[in-house]
Formats: sequence, C-alpha cells, structure tokens
Amino acid sequence: MDIESFLRSKAKKNKKVILLPEPEDIRVVKAAKIINAEGIAKAVIVRKDEMDSAKIKEYSGLFYELRKTKGITHEDAERIMHSPLYYAAMMVRTGCASGFVAGASHTTPDVARAAIRCLGLDEKYSVVSSSFIMSVPNCAYGDDGLFFFADCGIVPEPNARQLANIALSTAELAKKILGIEPRVAMLSFSTKSSSDHNSLEKVKEATRIAKESRPDLKIDGELQLDSAIIPEVAKIKNAYDILEGRANVLIFPDLNSGNIGYKLVQRLAGARAIGPVLQGLAKPCCDLSRGCFAEDIVDCVAVTAIRAQ
Repeated sequence: MDIESFLRSKAKKNKKVILLPEPEDIRVVKAAKIINAEGIAKAVIVRKDEMDSAKIKEYSGLFYELRKTKGITHEDAERIMHSPLYYAAMMVRTGCASGFVAGASHTTPDVARAAIRCLGLDEKYSVVSSSFIMSVPNCAYGDDGLFFFADCGIVPEPNARQLANIALSTAELAKKILGIEPRVAMLSFSTKSSSDHNSLEKVKEATRIAKESRPDLKIDGELQLDSAIIPEVAKIKNAYDILEGRANVLIFPDLNSGNIGYKLVQRLAGARAIGPVLQGLAKPCCDLSRGCFAEDIVDCVAVTAIRAQ
C-alpha cells in the first residue's frame, strides 16, 4: 500500500478544517499550501495577529472553568489563550475546527498538555498515549509492512490498566485510519513465561484486561517481537498464539522501548513513520517531531482529518 496516497485520498472524501498553530515555521506554511492545493483538508494557519479578541475572551472564560480547580486564575487563562497553540485547541473543543496538528516548533509535552487541558479525555480509555503508523519498505510482516507502534511518546511507565487502554485505543485507531483488522501483540522480552521477571506481570495483566474489555479483538501477550510478527517463529515459541505471528499493532511495555523501537525501524529499515498521533482524547489532534519535513505535516493532517470524519 502507498500509505501517503491512501491517507490523502481518504481525507479528501470528507474535507475537514484542521488548524496549524505554528505560523513562524516555514515547513508548516509549505505544508498548508500543499494540503489546500490538493484538497486534502482545509488547513488554517493560526496566526497571533489574526486571533479574534472576542474568541480569546470566550475561550479564556471556558478555560478558567476547566482549570480553576487546578489553581488557575482569570489572568492566567487569558494569558494562556493568547497562545496560538491553546487558541487552536479551544477552537477544536468548541467545534470551530475538526482537529489540530502541532509540534514542529513545540515539544511533545507542550502539545500534549494543550490537548489534554483543552480537548479533555476520551472516557473510554482515560489515558492519553501516542502511536506511529509505520510503513516498512519491502516487508512481508504486519499488513505488507504496515504497523501501528504504541506508546512511543507520552506515558513513561504505564501500569497494567493504562497499557491495556493504550492497546485498545491503538487498535481502534488502526481500524479507523486504515480499515484493517487489528491484530494486537503485547510485547516483552519473554514469550508466554519463557522468562521469569516481575516486569512481565504488568504485560500479562494488561493482556488479560484488554481481552476482558474487548473479547472480539485479536490480542495476545506476552510476546517477543519475533514471535509476534514472524509466523514460523510463532509456531515454535507459542503453539497457541491466536495471532499466528501476524501482529500489525505492536504495544511496547514502556516508553523507553517504544521510542527506541520506532526510531530503530525508521532509521535502520528506512521506514516511514507517521505521527505521533495522540490518542485517548475527546477530539483528534496530532503531534509532530521537531525534525519533521513538510510532507510529514501533510500526512499528519490527513490522519487527523480522517479521524474527524
């Protein structure tokens, strides 16, 4: 599958308004021109000098109500709403736009905080995490080289319930974005108790919780990577594996392994990494790597638009 063409074509079918609140970045400006020229979405760059003063006042009041139990003042709320990032997030919350994409000139914690504080959590999952769509060239594994990796950017040490919810939200995303059947592997350094260590209990418990929540979903663990994605290895290591070595959603046990894993595949295998897509929120948004190219921004906008359809 040509993942870029697929995403852009799907986004075009129901064009959405996606905000880009980093007007100083030339990559963002270039991406917006491509998005609008190709009709992928209606990309709107949020510029500070074009922000509506009445909207700033409205959003400041709403933000104060959302955050007053955290000790925020009216003055704090108004100051924060002068930021294009937070202004864009509140536009999405109030339905003035379908989603936002940022991170070219903001850190992941900056983008995640704005998203969590303004958009709120998806009550189904109650944990915000991130995933990458990984397209690996000349690869027979996954869905012809397509995988979802999570969590690669948000939760450093998820507990068992958080890990289960990360798996479920990533599976839902895979179905929504690519229309594929999610086959979820809960990764570890052990396959079905081939090793013994306290850290494995979290992965086992997360697998149990996820299966209990979604008995219809193909999910298994704990699995080593080769057992998860290579059918021949799966037969040797785990005769009862329902995934049969065909996992396309890979859930890492912590942020160290997730972040290292996606960058290894991206840099050494020449994989296309689209994201990080923020999940577990009430509205769609996408983070960016600060080392991104304009084409990366275009693809993240396409993903965000599809999620909003």
